[in-house]
Amino acid sequence: APGNKVAESQSPLQQALQSLPLEKAQEILELLEKLTRNVVRNPGEEKFRRVKLTGAKMSAAIAEAPTMVNILREMGWVEEEDCVVLPPSVRLAHEVHVVGIIDAKDYYKKEAENERRRQLRAGKAGDTEKAQLLKQMELDRQEKDAEGPVTHGSVAKKLGDGPNIMRAGDVGIGKSSGG
Repeated sequence: APGNKVAESQSPLQQALQSLPLEKAQEILELLEKLTRNVVRNPGEEKFRRVKLTGAKMSAAIAEAPTMVNILREMGWVEEEDCVVLPPSVRLAHEVHVVGIIDAKDYYKKEAENERRRQLRAGKAGDTEKAQLLKQMELDRQEKDAEGPVTHGSVAKKLGDGPNIMRAGDVGIGKSSGG
């Protein structure tokens, strides 16, 4: 029937791509996309088929999202000592791997937007605190009104023997220093 959507089953690669932490997903997917595009464009180039995990960008990305190694494994990369290697028998396909990463980016954009909406709704739920403050302010106003109008003005009090300043010139403002 129209309107009834059946959940599509996801490939293991799609599941792995959607297991990244939301706040770091876009950065990590950019890095994965760059690695994958390099291999797709230059399938025989050995330098693109071996990536050091100890490099600055890779180690930072793995520290932020350890599941990144699982994604690389799912794509066919194999861990060797301090790097991952894509065996010659593995061919990365643009339609599968690069498009899968692009789809994952779209997924995370939607998730980030949904999270932003959830935060806004949570902010509205926090309006109960605001309502309590407004209620307290109104009670304070009513209390002040109950005391009646102010019938006497404020009166200056002598505070002691401090400096007797009547004008700005008394403290040197507006006086030429002769220069």
